[in-house]
Amino acid sequence: MGPGAICPWRGPLPRLQVWTWIEPVVASNQVATSLYDAGLLLVVKASFGVGAFSNHSASPSPRGALEDQQQRALSNFYIIYNLVMGLTPLLSAYWLGWLSDRYHRKIAICVPLLGFLLSRLALLLKVLLDWPVEMLYGAAALNGLCGGFSAFWSGVMALGSLGSSEGRRSLRLILIDLILGLAGFCGSMVSGHLFKQMVGHTRQGLVLTACSVSCASCALFYSLLVLKVPESMAKPSKTADTVSGTVGTYRTLDPDQPASQSVVGHPPAPGKARPQKTIIALLFVGAVIYDLAVVGTVDVIPLFVLREPLSWNQVQVGYGMAAGYTIFITSFLGVLVFSRCFRDTTMIMIGMVSFGSGALLLAFVKETYMFYIARAAMLFALIPITTIRSAMSKLIKGSSYGKVFVILQLSLALTGVVTSTVYNEIYQLTMEKFVGTCFALSSFLSFLAIIPIGIVATKQASLLQYGDTAEK
Repeated sequence: MGPGAICPWRGPLPRLQVWTWIEPVVASNQVATSLYDAGLLLVVKASFGVGAFSNHSASPSPRGALEDQQQRALSNFYIIYNLVMGLTPLLSAYWLGWLSDRYHRKIAICVPLLGFLLSRLALLLKVLLDWPVEMLYGAAALNGLCGGFSAFWSGVMALGSLGSSEGRRSLRLILIDLILGLAGFCGSMVSGHLFKQMVGHTRQGLVLTACSVSCASCALFYSLLVLKVPESMAKPSKTADTVSGTVGTYRTLDPDQPASQSVVGHPPAPGKARPQKTIIALLFVGAVIYDLAVVGTVDVIPLFVLREPLSWNQVQVGYGMAAGYTIFITSFLGVLVFSRCFRDTTMIMIGMVSFGSGALLLAFVKETYMFYIARAAMLFALIPITTIRSAMSKLIKGSSYGKVFVILQLSLALTGVVTSTVYNEIYQLTMEKFVGTCFALSSFLSFLAIIPIGIVATKQASLLQYGDTAEK
């Protein structure tokens, strides 16, 4: 790529600037992840097969009762697995973010990628050697101790923020999410077919898990040998700054400015000297509540589609997971359009309403086509978390991106652990009465998360009004 090459979000690129793009790492790792997630579900389901329960039962049981036992076994497995995956990163993710800020940005990317590769290898060995499913808990712990997704995605967001200007940051970060979604969609679409492929007399899932290991290896080696850290695009300014594409969402939020200066150099009004902290706290609260709804729904869906009334097979499970990744595409298009006429807070609320509506529809799904209609209603569900990250990056120093993003990601991971456990318990208690209880709860939480974001919008409007008054 020569000096005249063009990047869609930054304009002309210098020679070899393409090596600073994080997208190839995200794409390769997400293909591996989507294959792994489908493989984990199907391999564990096979280990807890209906035959396993009937063989250990003194008397034959109705098929419905055996299916319920399988569902409970799957749910209990994921409770422990998600606990391990969610808690172990707490020991290392923050320090990886700190090391990334202080020494090298790639630390928070390469170390988690090593953990991903080891966990994919563990599933491959489980299929190849028929090891017990409990060994997967150890693989999850090893993955978490390497930082897990919390550290990895924080590192990705930090590199994406460094390589983009404030005016283009929302688009830049949602574009990374788009790449992740496209890769996950492709991986999920083929996962069911790869799981059924067999080589000679090998077990089902060998081809799928081998492909997952290969993609994870590519991501790790690319990040180690090819990826370069981009130079910061942040440009401190002492004048009023309206973020392009967000209709003046934030002004004078450059953290490098002295606290004594306001929008146009006038002394700040009492009580408004540091509005950033309040806004950041409210964004945190909104992100956590919304993530509770999303994590709970995502954790229950794989169990939901395997039992009646849907009772999907391996290929249908892959297609269903692929449908979940389409929101990355629709959310990207949503940001592309909405950012021209709405503020960040408005886009966040649109996404929350979208997800809440889809979750409510999901609670009453009885047929496969109804499932896809509910998924279609969630078309903007990815906008809130990504836009919240973008908004927060405009409120902090570039040198603190790694720490702040990892704190946010760890907060989401910690609440996600609690949510996963609670939702799985609720699912086991209600699956015979009303299987959509968890989805109805997620819908309520999604609409509840709008409240702190609405307060941010109100504070934002008052800041803009004060700025306009000061200019006059």
